[in-house]
Amino acid sequence: MTNDLTGYGGIWPDFRWPNGARLAVSVVVNFEEGAEMQVGYGDPASERMGEVISVVEPGRRDRGQEQIFAYGMRAGLWRMLDALDRHGLPATFFLCGMAVERSPGLAAEVVRRGHEPALHGWRWRPHADYASREEEAHDLDRSIAVIEAACGTRPAGFFCRGAESDWTRGLLRERGFAYASNAFDDDLPYWDRAGGPPLLVLPYALDTNDMKFFHPNGFVRAGEMVDYVSDALDVLLAEADQGRPRLLNIGYHLRICGRPARFPAFEQVLARLAALGDRVYVARRDAIARAFAAACPP
Repeated sequence: MTNDLTGYGGIWPDFRWPNGARLAVSVVVNFEEGAEMQVGYGDPASERMGEVISVVEPGRRDRGQEQIFAYGMRAGLWRMLDALDRHGLPATFFLCGMAVERSPGLAAEVVRRGHEPALHGWRWRPHADYASREEEAHDLDRSIAVIEAACGTRPAGFFCRGAESDWTRGLLRERGFAYASNAFDDDLPYWDRAGGPPLLVLPYALDTNDMKFFHPNGFVRAGEMVDYVSDALDVLLAEADQGRPRLLNIGYHLRICGRPARFPAFEQVLARLAALGDRVYVARRDAIARAFAAACPP
């Protein structure tokens, strides 16, 4: 498979999102705590990226990292769910299968409040690391099963940490997924026609993403993310006003912006989105996928 450097070639489809806006916004919350690599879970090494780089020797149990992740479920989830309720906005939650298996009631609460359960892999790991198609298929199937059991609905979308394997999209096609999101190469959804029936790709973004609080070249204060996302909104709204449809992705993590000092980066962005009204189409990713497929069928 080659990397497509042309895309729409500067000629974008002419359509509006269901509320008449030209700009769609997807708010994503990652639900992966409990699915990270931890010696305490039987893994050979623990995840090293957190509030600080772990100083625990690889191969030894890192209870501190376990607790940093656990905070997301114990405290961050509720703070962020309540904020979504306050602003009346829908989100897509990227659910790791193992995290749902360990906290099914929390996953069920996400769906009860009206948010989309999308699949984020079995573990918080790159699917590019799978050694075989069969191993990846097994983890996809058990993830689908636990999400369906906990949430009462089958996930329609997929995104994994890092990158897909050579087999991922074929496996998603076989399982009837409505969209894949491992793409960082466009401001609009597009159809992947390589290797089988067309599969809708909803690009994601790692710049308008709170993971940059955990990177040295990223955000430090909550306001920095608010300003950064606001700049993205301003640029894309201006392009939308010129008749160009667009999609903005904003990503959050329970253990990151669920923390009090970073929470304004979530709350204030939601407030701005709500204030924009019908100038933007804030929707779950499955709704964005349906709208694009209807406007721009393959």
